Formats: sequence, structure tokens, C-alpha cells
Amino acid sequence: MSTAISPNPGPHERPDADSARPGPPAWLRILIPVVLIIVWFVVGGIGGPYFGKISEVTENDQSSYLPASSASTQVADLQAQFSDSNAIPAVVIFVNDAGLTDADKTFIEDRTQALAGTQGVDGSVSPVQYSEDGKAAELFVPVADDSEAAATVENLRSVIADGQPQDLSGYVTGPAGQLADISDAFGGIDGTLLLVAVGAVLLILIIVYRSPLLPILVLLTSIFALSAAILVVYWLADADLLSINGQVQGILFILGIGAATDYSLLYVSRYRESLRDHRDRWTATWAALKGTFEPVLASAATVIAGLLCLLLSDLNSNKALAPVASIGIAFSFLSAMTLLPALLFVFGRAAFWPRRPAVGSGHAELDHESKGLWARTARIIRAHPRRTWLICAVVLAIAAIGTVQFRASGVPQSDFVLGETQSADGQEALGEHFPSGSGSPVLIIAPQDELQAVANTVLANPNINSVTVAASGTPAGQLPVTSDGVQVPPIPGTESAAPKTVDGKVLLEATLTQDADSPGAEDTVRDLRSDLSEDEGVLVGGTTATNVDTNDAALHDRNLIIPVVLVVILFLLMLLLRAILAPVLLILTVMLSFGATLGISALLFNYVLDFPGADPAVPLYGFIFLVALGVDYNIFLMTRVREESIRHGTRDGVIRGLMITGGVITSAGIVLAATFAALGVIPVLFLAQLAFIVSFGVLLDTLVVRSLLVPALSYDIGPRIWWPSKLGRPAEQDKAAAGSR
Repeated sequence: MSTAISPNPGPHERPDADSARPGPPAWLRILIPVVLIIVWFVVGGIGGPYFGKISEVTENDQSSYLPASSASTQVADLQAQFSDSNAIPAVVIFVNDAGLTDADKTFIEDRTQALAGTQGVDGSVSPVQYSEDGKAAELFVPVADDSEAAATVENLRSVIADGQPQDLSGYVTGPAGQLADISDAFGGIDGTLLLVAVGAVLLILIIVYRSPLLPILVLLTSIFALSAAILVVYWLADADLLSINGQVQGILFILGIGAATDYSLLYVSRYRESLRDHRDRWTATWAALKGTFEPVLASAATVIAGLLCLLLSDLNSNKALAPVASIGIAFSFLSAMTLLPALLFVFGRAAFWPRRPAVGSGHAELDHESKGLWARTARIIRAHPRRTWLICAVVLAIAAIGTVQFRASGVPQSDFVLGETQSADGQEALGEHFPSGSGSPVLIIAPQDELQAVANTVLANPNINSVTVAASGTPAGQLPVTSDGVQVPPIPGTESAAPKTVDGKVLLEATLTQDADSPGAEDTVRDLRSDLSEDEGVLVGGTTATNVDTNDAALHDRNLIIPVVLVVILFLLMLLLRAILAPVLLILTVMLSFGATLGISALLFNYVLDFPGADPAVPLYGFIFLVALGVDYNIFLMTRVREESIRHGTRDGVIRGLMITGGVITSAGIVLAATFAALGVIPVLFLAQLAFIVSFGVLLDTLVVRSLLVPALSYDIGPRIWWPSKLGRPAEQDKAAAGSR
């Protein structure tokens, strides 16, 4: 039979019982926290300015996302050898739906000269080409591939808009245009994202603590942790020891603030509990650290272990996230376990004003007869454990059915940024009047003696409009290739023009009839690779091939990394809980929660928000964060349940653990959900989808899995939940129950 629940935990029923134990001298008790505070304030002071500087080492071009080992990566590296510059092509298109007038053509020719003189243009601007329908004109502008590329594109857009005739529309699109729009989308990371995240956290902390000082101390802990992480990441990126892009930067900001706040909430809860049992602040601080350090360390280690599994990825963007986010988690742990305890030691009970915890006061969260939320939840679980967990499991399983509708096979590059962009509008106009693949050709590296054979194979594909070869001795730098061979145009000065050869290889460019980022173009690239697979030394790359390789690598990563993460986290849980059954069940509940989250997300993305699909990396990132963070809350709960089970038996331990941790874990979940939701202010499809998946999933884990499913399942199973440890043996449970009476 279960024992009655006492309002005070077993070891704390004699307030200040251990205050007489010898400890460090008074001067050292003051020196340690003061030194810790000074060190962290120095770190924060140095790292603060780097919030604005980290964008200097952030790369948002395609190379920061490319698969580390793929044909498209090899082609991108070899392409530079065939050109005197590493320029990114910008496609400028002018459209008049009523037909181009003489005034339009005069304006276009004038703007062509102005574009050539724009700062950041690296090379000659192509001659103007007019569409067959007479309604559009296009030209190609080489944009220098440097940190000012996005600014150069904005200057080009200003040039073509200057004095533009009323019925004429102008767009800058192509790879350079898309790069500029992506950079603009990430422009709010340094300011808007951080302000929204910090503001949301501060508001929640004020509501939770109803104290003017405590939220500030917790928020300082989070901001200083992020400052330290940004400082380290900046210098590592500046030394080329790691890479960082806009997505990784945004996740670092959110994860740093969210994780540090979560760990801080757990410590604050334990410290307030200790202040009720100990008059001396040092003793209370030490007791709180002893009760918090292990679960918080386990939590941080679990998240870091999950993140480091991304190092197995083929994608540079995934590999970049692993060390950067791990650094953020590490400093979140250090800050919550050093700076916050030091600050709370200095302020003591005053930090909780006006609700100061008095020595010897009861632990209201353990009053089983109260009308509080967690007392009512505990009564439901005690009365109907099996019914509770079965209902939760069935509802989650039904929601998980929607997972089959989650479309994560990739999206066009033009849909990467949410809302209207000039590059997307320009690409649409380009497809209406010219071959859609203009400006983003398929690049093919081939042996010199195979040039014609490869060209014939490519030209035989119905989705290829034309083929050229990189050449010397011609102003255009290219020569057309037809089934009759390389064509040298009858232009004075081009008599000696010939294909350019580098190490016995040539570079062919094939213009697609489809949008370069369309599914049809991707199928064409796959067909070309299949047709050319027997030709040794032939590599197919370019924008479309990069999308193909990125999506294929993301699918490979997802299938490889998810099982590895599960095994690693399961192993860590076994070490922490000293059991096998409990960790296995915890992993299963988190996986069920992830499935339900993905199912609900699929319905929202497909039928409400009408998203075009999702990047294959979205489910992987969602899994990494939800499993690692979802297990976090189970760690916080089950470590306390185990602690209480040792003293009171498993079933009473479950009830006590739930009632003690219910409020703080729910607060932590809401904080983390709010911080990840802040990613939604960045108009990038990937981040918007990740924001919802993680925010909704964390709330589901917090409010359903950790609050109902796991406690009810553990209560129903009883002592066997700790199998095969000693705690799972009936004799040990009897001793624990007897000791609590």
C-alpha cells in the first residue's frame, strides 16, 4: 500500500540539520561567487560586441550547404580553373507584356552600359538577347564572389530601376539574385531574432516568478552564455576551423538562450526548495547544486551527443551545426551551473522578493490534497494510471499517421525565402520568354577527347536547349557545340578561338529548357548522369546538380543519423538511470511524440500554410532537437523520480517527482517553445518549418508526454521500471516504503 505524501521531502524534514557541517571559511565563501561573477561579466563584456560581428564570418552561398563529397562539389572546385574569375552570374531580364518598344530597347542598351560600370561587376556584361516573342530581353552580369556580392546585386537592381519606362519591368535573378534575397532574409538574425527571443523569455519569466529581480538574473545568465559561445564561434570561424551560415547562426542564438534558461529554471527551483530547508545560503547553494548538477549535466550531454552525430553527415550545413550548437549548449551548462548559483548566493532570498521562501516553510508542491494543477494531475494518475497512458498513446499514434503526408523531398531554391522576392519573380518571367535554365546551366567536366561524344549525348536529351564549351580566343569565353562539332562564329578576331583545356579536360555548359530548380530539371540531371555514367572522368554539376546532391545527401544523412542518435541517447539514459527498461520506454515515448508532431506539421504545412514541401534536412533537425530536448524533460522528471523512489518506493516516487518538477519543467518547456518560435520572424522556409516543429513538439512533450504519459506508464509498471537495477527488486521497494513511514 502506498504511503501518505508528506508536505516536506524526507531528507529536509529537519531544517538546517546539516548547517553545522564543516565547510570552507567565510572569506572563501564570498570570494568564489565574486570571482565567478567577475569572470562572467568580463566574458560578457568582451563577447557582447560580437553579436553584431558574427555576420562577418557567416556564409550564405551555396558552398556553405554543399555536400562535402559529391560530383557537384568537385565540378564547383574545377570550374574556377576554366575562368579568370569566380564570378556569380546574375540574370537581368526586362519585360513589357505589350511588346518591347523602341524606347524600351534604347533604355535597355543604356542600362547595359551602366551595369558594366557598377562596382562589384567582375568581367564583361553579355550582349542583350531579345526573346522570340518580342516581349523580353535578357543579359548576364558577372558578380564578384565576395562578401559584397549581395550589395552588388542591390546596386544592379537600383541601376535597372533608374528611369525605367512605365510599362517595362526589370528583374535581377539567377544565382546572384537568389543569393542576395537569401542574404536579405537572414538580415534580421542579429537584431530582430534576438530581440524577439529575449523579449519572449523575459515576459514568460516575469509571469512565472512574479518577481522583478529573478527574471533579470536568469536572463543575464542566458545572455552571458550566448556571448561566450558567440565569442568562441567567431574566432574559430575566423580561423577557418569551422564554418557557419545563416541557418546555423539563427539556431545558435535560439538554442543558447533557450537551453541556458531551461537549466537556470531547474536550478532556481531546487535553490528555492533548499532555502526552505537551510538558513545558511552557502549550504542551500551547495544542496541545490548537488540536486541539479547531475540531471543538467546529463541533459547537456544528451543534446551535445545528439548534435555531434551530425558530424557523420555529408552536408556541410549539417556538419557546421554540430560544433557550433554544441559550443552553445556547453556554455549554457557552464553559465547555469556557475554564474547563476553565484548571483543567487549573493542576493539570497531577496532574489525571490516579494515571495521569499522562509526557512522551515512547507513544500506546497507536495501537498497532495491541494487544488493545484499538479496535485490534481497526480490524483488522476494514481487513480487511473493505465487508462491515462493508453489514452495518451492512442491519441499520439493517431496524430502520427499524418507523417505519411510529410513531403520532405526538397523544394525549389526560389521557394527558400518566404514571400515575394525579385529573384523568384524574375525566374518566373524568364521561364515565360526564354529557356528557363538560362543563367543556371548544367556544368559538365569531360576529357578533351570525349568532348563531341559527351555533347552529342547531352544534346540528345529533349530538355536541353543548347550546349557550349568554355573557350579561349573569343570575347564571350564560350563556343557553341552542335552535333556537327564546335562552332567558331565568323567574327573578326575569333579565328584562333578553341575550347579551353585544363589538365586534359574541358568544361561544357548545357542550358535547360526548364527552371533550374524545378523537379523536371532535377530529373534531367539524373538522366544525364545515367547516360554519361559509362564515360570515365565525366562529372555533372551546376545549380541543379547541387540541389540533387544536397537532397540525396540529406536523405542519406536522415537514414544514417537518426538511428545513431537513438542508440547514443539510449546509452546515456541507461548510464544515468542505472536501468534498461525505463530508458527504452522513455525513448519510445519521445519517438511517439516526434511522430505525432510530424503528423500535425504535415497537415498544417500542406493544407493550411500551403508550403511547397520541405527540405529533407527538416525532419532530421526536428528529430535531433525534439528527441534530445524531449528526453531532457524526461531526464529532469525521472532523475527526481528515481531520487524519490529510493526513499519512498517507485509509485510514491513517481507521484512526488511529478508534483515537485511539474511546474518548473512546464515553465522550461514553454520558454524553449517560445524561443524556437522566434525563428519564425526570419522569412526562410526551413527556419519557419523548424520553428513550428520544435515549438509544437516541445509543448507536446512537456504537457502530454512528461506530464501524463511517462508518469502514468511508470506508475502502472511500478518497481519493474528500474529493471534490472536493485531498485527494481520488490525487497528494495519494501525497504524504501518502510523508511518513508
